[in-house]
Amino acid sequence: MRNFSDILLDPAETAIVIVDHQPQMYFGVESAPRAVILKNIVALAKTAQVFGVPCVLTTVAEKEFSGLLLSKIQSVYPGVVPINRTSINAWEDQNLKKAVLGTRKKNILFAGLWTEACVTFPALSAKSEGHNVYVVTDACGGATREAHDMAVSRMTQQGVIPVTWQQVLLEFQRDWNNKDTYNAVMGVVQEFSGAYGIGVEYANTMLQ
Repeated sequence: MRNFSDILLDPAETAIVIVDHQPQMYFGVESAPRAVILKNIVALAKTAQVFGVPCVLTTVAEKEFSGLLLSKIQSVYPGVVPINRTSINAWEDQNLKKAVLGTRKKNILFAGLWTEACVTFPALSAKSEGHNVYVVTDACGGATREAHDMAVSRMTQQGVIPVTWQQVLLEFQRDWNNKDTYNAVMGVVQEFSGAYGIGVEYANTMLQ
């Protein structure tokens, strides 16, 4: 039995939107190591999968410029077709907006490239319409560190809540006595959580 306060994320009331994690978009990222951002977005996608959180995928100018959604993300949701757009602001694409609103979730988490444009614009637009909006900052990347930081600052000033992927994982799990997701969460931790994951592996070895 999961008990959630209104202030903390409930996976049953959350949807995730993954925006433009495409090759050409990664080429322009300089705010953090690209491999780290990719690791984090895959970890977020797998977190959503563990908790049955709907994940809306979207791309921009897929055939004309940016390329397909990266396979490491698409492979987590092989049955989900990314919504391809021309608009920089994904919230202005009616197919994307319809898909997100169709989840009927009160919390929307955005993660994508670039932070200063394709994340900030839909996040602020959704927030202006009264939605609870979060941005998973370590699963986003900008053209520069300053661009990323200023975008996050702008969003937070408008009430968008910044989180990180591992924070989302632990907030969804909430209690280690929630055995229905415990093993899967530990799997995500061991695969993506660096030193924490190594520690979990060590503890499992010692307990055996």
